[in-house]
Amino acid sequence: MSPTAKTNMPVLDNFWMPFTANRQFKAAPRLLAGAEGMYYTDVDGHRVMDGTAGLWCVNAGHGRRQITDSVTRQLATLDFAPTFQMGHPIAFEFAERLAAIAPGGPAAGLDRVFFTGSGSESVETALKIAIAYQRAIGQGTRTRVIGREKGYHGVGFGGISVGGLVNNRRVFPQIPAAHLRHTLDIPRNAFSKGLPRHGVELAEDLERLVALHGAETIAAVIVEPMSGSAGVVLPPKGYLERLRAIADQHGILLIFDEVITGFGRLGTPFATDYFGVVPDLVTTAKGLTNGTIPMGAVFASRKVYDGLMTGPEQQIELFHGYTYSGHPVACAAGLATLDVYAEDGLLTRGAELATYWQDALHSLVDRPHVLDIRNLGLVGAIELAARDGAPGARAYDVFVDCFRKGLLIRVTGDIIALSPPLIVTTDHIDTIVSILGDVITRAA
Repeated sequence: MSPTAKTNMPVLDNFWMPFTANRQFKAAPRLLAGAEGMYYTDVDGHRVMDGTAGLWCVNAGHGRRQITDSVTRQLATLDFAPTFQMGHPIAFEFAERLAAIAPGGPAAGLDRVFFTGSGSESVETALKIAIAYQRAIGQGTRTRVIGREKGYHGVGFGGISVGGLVNNRRVFPQIPAAHLRHTLDIPRNAFSKGLPRHGVELAEDLERLVALHGAETIAAVIVEPMSGSAGVVLPPKGYLERLRAIADQHGILLIFDEVITGFGRLGTPFATDYFGVVPDLVTTAKGLTNGTIPMGAVFASRKVYDGLMTGPEQQIELFHGYTYSGHPVACAAGLATLDVYAEDGLLTRGAELATYWQDALHSLVDRPHVLDIRNLGLVGAIELAARDGAPGARAYDVFVDCFRKGLLIRVTGDIIALSPPLIVTTDHIDTIVSILGDVITRAA
């Protein structure tokens, strides 16, 4: 199992890799061995700039000593404690700290926090809370959930049911769900800078689904304010506001999946703050602990929480939870992460760099085979034309070539996705765009 002296390469056979073409990867592996700041180091000692914040999660950059020290102290003090009919102080402290910066601010009332172990678990939790809430208020026929095409909500059965990425759905059974149309409209919105102008009418799909299924069957609608995994699909201006209004009209809960957009990605603490639209539930993970310890959290409105706090006091109000809900070491990582965000101003730093980031990305407009460039906050996407008979091949070649030249990007199909750590500088942005421009040209 130990790396060989000659290649620094471990045995690759046993690890079944997630969301990976295992045979392709193991024929030409790319292994990261260390990280600090904006850079990874591979097993051969080469530095690779992180253009994706790990996997949308390392918002404060790698190797933050404050987080490491906090985790170390917690491991030595209390490594694990259950939160079923028990508790430990740090979970309550972390929930209080999160409530203080909750999506939408104090007026939104999204200050009841349920801890999970990941984004997928956060989605399953939010869906279950929504259905349980409807039942608790006497709306037990509301069991259907609505997602959106191109949406990604993790890999649980609830998440793939409301998700709209075909490869995630086609093999597995699903719970009752329906889908809004996606908002990606390249013919009308190509090369938009920020939010696209066209497509607000797509929110009316919710009215269509209400007419088809009946409002009395629908518990909640879940959307990513900005779809990340599908390749940075942005909401048209006014779209989320209209979705909120229709949901209110029909007694449907609105869930924002902020696993990607939470904790500063758009230049505000949450996308809820960026758009000024307040949902009933918000799912988070990733940036919650800067990616150091797996953890997620669902922010629930007081309306939803209080709606479930009924019946005898000795009765469990929500039969749901995880062994690692509020894990003490994860909470320690999260508290230190919030300290780093506050001290470095990272929850709003993206707003300072957004225009520079936008202009840099759109400078690639004339590169070969570029069909569209999309951006919001410190997120960007470059969509390339597919090669005949080989969808995804062009972007994959760009991905591999960028890695060889010292830049980590992410690709989905023929879309290049970028989401650098929030510590990124204008010099880093220049390097990212320079490498990308050269590689895209060569890939032609």
